[in-house]
Amino acid sequence: MTPATRTRLTAEERHEQLVTAAVTAFSLGGYAGTTTDQVARLAGVSQPYVIRIFRTKQELFIAAINRAGDRIEQRFRAAAAEEPSLASLGEAYKDLLVERELITLLLHGFTASADPAIGAPVRDCFGRIYSVVRELAGVSAEEARNFIAMGMLLTCLGAMRVLGPEPVPREPWMADLLSTFDDIG
Repeated sequence: MTPATRTRLTAEERHEQLVTAAVTAFSLGGYAGTTTDQVARLAGVSQPYVIRIFRTKQELFIAAINRAGDRIEQRFRAAAAEEPSLASLGEAYKDLLVERELITLLLHGFTASADPAIGAPVRDCFGRIYSVVRELAGVSAEEARNFIAMGMLLTCLGAMRVLGPEPVPREPWMADLLSTFDDIG
């Protein structure tokens, strides 16, 4: 019988594995409610290894937030390559709503922004998304604001499981609100 061969991950692959685990862990417990040990267990590594790579829980959280922002930007850029419009970006964002970890993590990032070390990177991430919307769709500040505002509403509804995969049973207020959308519900 031949012993099983273990393939060692590259530093980049291990970094990727830790950020992926961090997205999951922080989306469930938020910044304050998640430990680096929880992230380590999800990634299948030791907690000291996580600290060796990221130094602090803050840096790990920021890496997870940046992953979420990067995912949105990538999806927007792909949509705009086909049709550079707010409608196209909106459809792309609706597709992202099924990635509940992503949107929940963003909400946790916004709430953790009172911490100065976290606030600046989270604001940078949000600002980058805003700027990308303006750039890709060629819209005014007001149009971008309205688009982002609608995205925030959809993010909240998705995080509450009003939208997305496995939604909760509809309550009257949900049906009323969703009836105001042209193509959601």
